[in-house]
Amino acid sequence: MAYPYTRPRRMRRDDFSRRLMREHVLTADDLIYPVFVHELKGREAVPSMPGVDRLSIDELLKVAEQAAELRIPVLALFPVTAPEAKSLDAAAAWDDDGLAQRAVRALKARFPDLGVMTDVALDPFTTHGQDGIIDDSGYVMNDITVEALVRQALSHARAGVDIVAPSDMMDGRIGAIRGALEEEGHIHTRIMAYSAKYASAFYGPFRDAVGSAGNLGKGNKSTYQMDPANTNEALHEVALDLEEGADMVMVKPGMPYLDVVRRVKDEFGVPTFAYQVSGEYAMLKAAYANGWLNERACTLEALTAFKRAGADGILTYFALDAARWLREG
Repeated sequence: MAYPYTRPRRMRRDDFSRRLMREHVLTADDLIYPVFVHELKGREAVPSMPGVDRLSIDELLKVAEQAAELRIPVLALFPVTAPEAKSLDAAAAWDDDGLAQRAVRALKARFPDLGVMTDVALDPFTTHGQDGIIDDSGYVMNDITVEALVRQALSHARAGVDIVAPSDMMDGRIGAIRGALEEEGHIHTRIMAYSAKYASAFYGPFRDAVGSAGNLGKGNKSTYQMDPANTNEALHEVALDLEEGADMVMVKPGMPYLDVVRRVKDEFGVPTFAYQVSGEYAMLKAAYANGWLNERACTLEALTAFKRAGADGILTYFALDAARWLREG
């Protein structure tokens, strides 16, 4: 029926009717908080990510207490490796007494009901900043890197982590990790696969935060991360990871790739996550600092866009603030 009998604005007139027909609702349950952990005492600010600090394990526990109180389900850990611990073979990645492993044990001892996720990748541990072991030409070798990733994932599982998140984009690594976890009895350890991780220019501040930017230099990761122009390839990668035993899949970066999130969710209907990456965060924080945008309103709008696109959850550096704002209503 046409106007004037049909008036869509009728349902938008009042708050109660807008809430009645709201299609997507963002809650603290949708948030994963990425945190950077370092060996130093206390906190150290990340200049390119205003409001984000590198944390000692003591400080990490304080942040975890806030997250638990706000009912954020998961913390995602990213270790800042000391330069002297880096090597060509990334052996520090599977040190059972490494920083990530100690952080996991501390978190699970203090907050057993808080989910803990770890990054499974070699770039924080390599002297060249690549996500794998390289040959003489600098090319990242796939199969030997997968062997190293398996060792890293098993070390994290022994420490008690709930979710391992391979972010390296090596071929076959999900199946290898799943098989090793099963063989060693870690049948409850979940895998969140970075299935559609793009060779994006939005990762710069993150590399500053974990200390890999200087090692990578002018290098790039285009031989293993995906071309930003491709979406069909993303579906192929997701299908392979699910077949190999992934419990959850991720699209990274986030907002520039919401079309990919939508296609993945529509095609597979599996738990699908997206990462609002460091560059997205830094851009928004810069606009907020200049008074160009309203921080609370724009952050919650951006995060709701992930839900609207089909994401079941979002990794975001805004998690603590967003959870507080959502609680306030």
